[in-house]
Amino acid sequence: MGDYKILNKINSPKDIKELSTEELYVLCEEIRTELIETVSKNGGHLAPNLGTVELTVALHKVFDSPRDQIVWDVGHQSYTHKLLTGRFDRFSTIRQEGGISGFCRPKENEHDIMSSGHSSTSISSAYGLAKANSILGYTDRYSIAVIGDGALTGGLAYEGINNAGKSNDNLIIVLNDNKMSISKNVGAMSRHLSVLRSKPSYYKLKEDTEHFLNKIPLIGKRLSWFVSAIKSGLRRIFYRKTIFEDMGFIYLGPINGHDVELVSEVLESAKNRKRPVIVHVNTVKGKGYSYAEDNPRDFHGISPFDIETGDYGKGKMNYSEKFGSILCDIAKDDSRICAVTAAMTSGTGLIGFSEQFADRFFDVGIAEGHAVTFASGLSRNGLVPVVALYSTFLQRAYDQLMHDASMQDLKMVIAIDRAGFVGEDGESHHGVFDTSYLNAVPKMTVYSPSSYEELELHLKASIYDNDGLCAVRYPRGGELGLPQDYVATSEAYTVYGNENADIAIVTFGRLFGHACKALIDLKAQNIDVKIIKLNRIRPIDIGAVKAAIACKNVFFFEEGVKSGSVGSNFASMLLENNFKGDYKLSAIGDEFVGQATMASLLNKCGLDADGMIKTISSTLK
Repeated sequence: MGDYKILNKINSPKDIKELSTEELYVLCEEIRTELIETVSKNGGHLAPNLGTVELTVALHKVFDSPRDQIVWDVGHQSYTHKLLTGRFDRFSTIRQEGGISGFCRPKENEHDIMSSGHSSTSISSAYGLAKANSILGYTDRYSIAVIGDGALTGGLAYEGINNAGKSNDNLIIVLNDNKMSISKNVGAMSRHLSVLRSKPSYYKLKEDTEHFLNKIPLIGKRLSWFVSAIKSGLRRIFYRKTIFEDMGFIYLGPINGHDVELVSEVLESAKNRKRPVIVHVNTVKGKGYSYAEDNPRDFHGISPFDIETGDYGKGKMNYSEKFGSILCDIAKDDSRICAVTAAMTSGTGLIGFSEQFADRFFDVGIAEGHAVTFASGLSRNGLVPVVALYSTFLQRAYDQLMHDASMQDLKMVIAIDRAGFVGEDGESHHGVFDTSYLNAVPKMTVYSPSSYEELELHLKASIYDNDGLCAVRYPRGGELGLPQDYVATSEAYTVYGNENADIAIVTFGRLFGHACKALIDLKAQNIDVKIIKLNRIRPIDIGAVKAAIACKNVFFFEEGVKSGSVGSNFASMLLENNFKGDYKLSAIGDEFVGQATMASLLNKCGLDADGMIKTISSTLK
């Protein structure tokens, strides 16, 4: 924790309300220093947070949190919010096991109104809060949604805007625009008028004029309407009407989001409207740190880095990059192959594909449901779409997988990145649910490779050996070392070790590497174990079940939730085939798992080699 002139004295938002403008800017610089120093050690979302420092300070200066409720979309840009709401003394623990979250969590602090981690939800949540306040009679309270321009590519944001625009509730949407303009503006006059319209003096003059005209007998209302019509006509000449105004919102902006004083004035103006308002602010992603400003994509979510050089030690090949490389090789020889992703071109390893096959690459924005349904159209007309999504975000496209892909027997491959634990991003980002919810999708085939070689084999099998909807799921990070005598395969299952052993470990994906280590250590304890490795986890091949039936003990280890799991399906198939032995399933319980390193998470859940050995040894005793 640094020694700062002002930041050290901030224990709650109330402490900034009496600061002078000069002190506010000093505070902003101190916050930037703290952000850079902390994220350089812990990793995290740096560029988004550097871009929202002044905006966050202005929000807490103008509004009375938590009485006024600020909802952060995704929440990855809420680090300054955390520093201003009593968490400065614990900020060094952000994203660490037992520390504060890198996202908003109500259980962590009363100023975190809604839990977050996925995009485009803030407007709907904030509107619900605002409507509840109206119903309960809290007409002097405000609900504020802070949403980025990228999140506006998500359909849920528009559903919220469409529903909220017709209300008269105290809802304010702050659009943090750090990339593109929402509506095209015409020249310097347009920007001048935007700023002028945003100032409190403008609204006071407008309201006083309308009030005066309406009081004139007989012709007052007509004069008021006439003046309003002239104003609207002139405004359309200089400033095109925005979609937000068409949907019922008052629109203020765009304004400089790094001008604390101006942002504060505009937010005060928004409060005075007493109806839904959009405040459009322009910010610079990575503001104040040159490496992040120059390369906001890499510094969006980043591992620990060197502050002086900006070097974040880009490491070895990972599954995402390997997937992208394999898909490029396949696409060179097959013109039907298309790649679709949802604002994750870099994260899913598709930068190379986007450059080599631009006409067959589609980044649809933060719209996972649209990605799948769009891909169904590509498929219907003879192309082979490969849709690359993080496991945690695939949840948002469940109906489309069911209704638009599987039910229509369309050929499509879902590349499920970040399957299993992801580490420090925590409960909203772990990919531990897909093995369960995909089990309910009829006729779906799911592969789970344990190495880069298997990733290629399984991807090709999904494209060429299967009809209908397929998925290949793989973890974050790199591959684990596997035994030299193990042969990668796209067959439905593999038996590794002594096939005649009467103790079996059944597992798949990343855990196979841990099972191989456990097998060696157990052998040293004179415990003979075989591993039944599921390469295809849906449908489970009956041969894998038969390989386990004669065993006295079967231990299934799964990096996913227990309810509806692959392990549950395997147990059911064992019982249907008259299994007489003992069966134990180790998986994640009925809970959301918090943040920690992947190694720690696997260990705590008993899913690493040590956990497997402990479970097997204690059961056999």
